[in-house]
Amino acid sequence: MSPLSRRRFLHRGSAAAGLVTLGAGWTSAATTAWAEPSAEAFGPKNVHRDIARDARMLWRKLPGSWQDAPFLANGFLGVQVYRGATASQLRFMLSHSEVQDQRPQWEAAVGLSRLPIGYLTLTLAGEVTAVDWQLDLWDAELSGTVTTTAGSLSFRALVHNDRGVLLVSLTPSAGEEAAAWGFTAMPSKTTRQIRIPPDYTANPDPRTGSSTGVSFVEQPLHAGGGYTTAWQEKRVGTTRLLAATVAYGFPRKTSTGDAVTAVRHALLLGLDPLVFAHRAWWHRFHTRSLVSVPDKWVQRFYWIQLYKMACATRENAPVTSEWGPWFPEGGGSWTAVWWNLNVQITYPFAGIANHPELDAVTATFRKHHKNLEFSVPPELRDGETYALAHPGDRTLRSGGPKLGAQIPGNATVGRPGTSTKTDQTGNLIWGLHNVWLSYRHSMDRRIQRDVLYPLLRKALNFYLHFLKPGADGLLHLPLTRSPEFADAVDATYDLSLIRWAARTLLETTHELRIEDPLAPRWREVLAKLVPYHRGDQGVLVGEGVTLSGSHRHFSHMLWFHPLREMTWETGDRDLIRRTFEHWTHDRSAWAGYSYPAAAMMSALMGEPDQAIGHLRHLLDGNVIGVARLTPNTMYVEGNNLALESPLSAAESVLHLLLDSGSGVLKVFPAVPTAWREAAFDSLRAQGAFLVDASRRDGATEWVRVHSEAGEPLVLEHGIPGDLDVRTPLGRKLQWRQVAPGRISVALRRGETAIITRRGHKPDLRPRDVPANAAAPQWGLP
Repeated sequence: MSPLSRRRFLHRGSAAAGLVTLGAGWTSAATTAWAEPSAEAFGPKNVHRDIARDARMLWRKLPGSWQDAPFLANGFLGVQVYRGATASQLRFMLSHSEVQDQRPQWEAAVGLSRLPIGYLTLTLAGEVTAVDWQLDLWDAELSGTVTTTAGSLSFRALVHNDRGVLLVSLTPSAGEEAAAWGFTAMPSKTTRQIRIPPDYTANPDPRTGSSTGVSFVEQPLHAGGGYTTAWQEKRVGTTRLLAATVAYGFPRKTSTGDAVTAVRHALLLGLDPLVFAHRAWWHRFHTRSLVSVPDKWVQRFYWIQLYKMACATRENAPVTSEWGPWFPEGGGSWTAVWWNLNVQITYPFAGIANHPELDAVTATFRKHHKNLEFSVPPELRDGETYALAHPGDRTLRSGGPKLGAQIPGNATVGRPGTSTKTDQTGNLIWGLHNVWLSYRHSMDRRIQRDVLYPLLRKALNFYLHFLKPGADGLLHLPLTRSPEFADAVDATYDLSLIRWAARTLLETTHELRIEDPLAPRWREVLAKLVPYHRGDQGVLVGEGVTLSGSHRHFSHMLWFHPLREMTWETGDRDLIRRTFEHWTHDRSAWAGYSYPAAAMMSALMGEPDQAIGHLRHLLDGNVIGVARLTPNTMYVEGNNLALESPLSAAESVLHLLLDSGSGVLKVFPAVPTAWREAAFDSLRAQGAFLVDASRRDGATEWVRVHSEAGEPLVLEHGIPGDLDVRTPLGRKLQWRQVAPGRISVALRRGETAIITRRGHKPDLRPRDVPANAAAPQWGLP
């Protein structure tokens, strides 16, 4: 996690001080006595804690699968808890984001596939008759009771944030003392069912063993190395503590020693320091930002996604696959990392929510970018050209050729204008847009200089191989495939990414004061690239290719969102509206992620009620073709788990409250009519601004903006009447009105501006706004 600024530290002073007493009341015997969370740990009133706890998920019914189960993780080890194979069993499904195969001769979804591990089973004396569970987001702990025909037991469980160890404390009643743990390993092979090579075989059978009382199952890989699951239970009196973990080693075979050591150390250390450190991390995480809206169904969903995102990914963890760190029982086809939309729409949410410590995309490109050359067709590999084929693994490898493809060597993005073309030519530039967003929200020149500039330069070089002048003097792109729809010359999807890359490279070299010999070529691209083809329906898919049916992807609208090449304020509103309305009028083929995209575009067009309508369609559990949001806020499409749809839905909530993508920082730009009140704290805007604001009675009450980088600030504030613009100590700041409702404020690096109605002194503390109606909890309440 990036360090807190001085302003953040002062703003969070009371919360940070509470960490000192977090473990108060724990005893030396706490190795087996897991204390209840203290309500006073952060003082009698802590709005972040209270909102996070309000969003807890509840289970009054026994969950039956990953689709309705509680989930725990730390970016690496993932756990889901649900019904076992019999009425007297609970299943703790174990997964790990690093565990994958290592046979790159086959495409990544097969040869570099995520691999199933197995599950711990708690076998009870009686059959389960009732459960009462809660997943507390604030502490990232699952707790509750299980009632059986023989008795009952209470339990607490967490995946330790720092150590990646599952800890489960059990306290059985009379009749359930014999409840026992076991482990079942799952076959170590891909669960994908298509294009399986005839010579593909599962990895070798695992072997079982024990070391110093720790049981383990060691799973070798054909390619060398492997992964090990280790566990041990410690009993003291009537309370029992299980520690379990998974470790991965490749190419060295280190996993067994690592797993056994992790379990032993956790049990030796005891619960006091373990739970203290785990809760401390999660408490700091939840206090980095705050969002409160009167629709508590939406608010709770948002906070669950924040928790889910921190479970799924970290800066030092693998970039999230479709499943995050969880491997859904039964698997599915999405066994790798999908870079053709899924990663790209997963991560922007974390940056706006002020969680740069979750940015695995920038870290992945920084560490593994050399593998991008292998996604380029061999004849174009000149050391200066990159691409990104999908699916891939966490190190950006796409593996060998797909069966039947006429592409020698690794699976590549193919050549535009030939039979090897794919819909993957734009993957890398779109992925690097995420890096650009990370730079813009932090203004960290290291991201811009060391990752964005060198990689974007090589990514655009791929397209420069194929752009050719036509008879009209303009640069044209030969046949590519607009993702998931149709082949097209001058595909709008590709053209929009080319324009964004050329413009961004010119801006970047100017800011870094670099004289790049390719700059004249980039300027030529901006000047001569063929305009998007248009028709009655607005912008077309490509030359002569209309959007002739329902299309779940918004690939032909990237120029509007998220690239902002054309904005509602400065662009052709009629063109934007016609294109959007044509896309949205037939939603029969939409997927879950289509609705958040439509919500964000609606917000950009100043249609907040339309935006919340699209968002609620997903959140309310409507069946969307073969997809739906599940009761635990996961998303199922066919039989596949996919994280991107609910996480992008959380991003769409933020777009109703804050927008900074068009050169203006807009506060409450698209609040639905029913949301008369709303509040947020420490959301992050482009230009490295941290923004707090409160809305009452249908209008902005106050805004606070802290500048981390001293960038120019134009603020659309929404405060009626005359303004006061002051520092936290009351000193007046220079500002001027640049348009109705907009002001320019001269903020230096490290300065904070508080904008209020003239003479008004509101309460600037974070708050949870009142609910406008009763709302249920998520889970199975």
